[in-house]
Amino acid sequence: MQENNPDEILHQIALSLAPGLGNKYARMLLTAMGSATQVFKSTYKELKQIEGITDGKAKTLKEALRTEGLMAMAAEEMNFIENEGIEVLTIDGENYPTRLRNCADAPVLLYYKGTANLNTQKIVAVIGTRKNTDYGTRLCEELIIDLQTQEGIMVVSGLAMGIDAIAHKKCVSLGIPTVGVLGHGLDKIYPPQHKGLAKEMIKNGGLLTEFTQHTITKPENFPARNRIVAGMCDVTVVVESDIKGGALITARMANSYNRDVAAYPGRTTDAKSSGCNELIRTNIAGMITCCDDLLEMMNWKTDKKKQTVQRSLLLALTTEEQVLVDYLNGKDAVHADELLHNTGLQSNMLAATLLQLEMQGVVKSLPGKLYRLH
Repeated sequence: MQENNPDEILHQIALSLAPGLGNKYARMLLTAMGSATQVFKSTYKELKQIEGITDGKAKTLKEALRTEGLMAMAAEEMNFIENEGIEVLTIDGENYPTRLRNCADAPVLLYYKGTANLNTQKIVAVIGTRKNTDYGTRLCEELIIDLQTQEGIMVVSGLAMGIDAIAHKKCVSLGIPTVGVLGHGLDKIYPPQHKGLAKEMIKNGGLLTEFTQHTITKPENFPARNRIVAGMCDVTVVVESDIKGGALITARMANSYNRDVAAYPGRTTDAKSSGCNELIRTNIAGMITCCDDLLEMMNWKTDKKKQTVQRSLLLALTTEEQVLVDYLNGKDAVHADELLHNTGLQSNMLAATLLQLEMQGVVKSLPGKLYRLH
């Protein structure tokens, strides 16, 4: 991907706007053609030769790419992002959220305004009901306060009323990077009461969306927003939610991505805790009562990392195992591609060595081909 190539970015935007294309086929076309620019130059014959694309689908895709006014819309969006200082994150770009990229339904394009590293060491989604109780407020604020001790931490939520806003506001007050994922474009803030909060978040966090300007805020946008929240985080924490809350959708999406989910329990008679209790009852979420429980669940306690290093020193490691242990020491959530690129191990040897270290309890495998010391 030519990330700094304006023409390629323009075609990336146009690809994302092509009617009826969708992220699945857009990603398929990008993989096959190598760039969005080449996708638009492709012929019907070239399209139908791509594995997984039938003759009929190739015709439909070609018609979508030829949509009248498509490039004009992309040019308008390009002008908007340049004027507003918005960064375009392409799915194979360096700054695209790596955890999200590993999800099959990840957006091929994201718009980002902010300063936070979207690939920092530890990313936690903190979500819940829009109509929180005092109990939910207290749990949320205490969680954020205790999370500030964690190096490389970032909190993600949906900038909605209730638990989302409480989490974002507490992060801003404590200087913790926090990112709000939006169900609309960056030309507005919804709900409008959060304009001031959003402005503060950009200074030490950011706003992220797959939607372009002029997008109408409608209910179906929010499940799409929720999958980004779930996909870009290591763990999703549901603070408080009723049985039909949107937070449960996010939690189930996170579970489908093989990400960790945690929830605070509540009394069986409390409607605002019914969703959390259901997640725990059905084993979708692990039960937590405080931040310490979450850190233990995620193996983020520093003393355990030290014990892991000490345990590895007692083992008779092979040369290849020692290379991996040395590289992983002091790091968190390293992707397999990074290990392959930086350790010098061949693909087969890397896989075998990682498996052996997992069996020895030295390395832990995480969703999305991520690894860390156990």
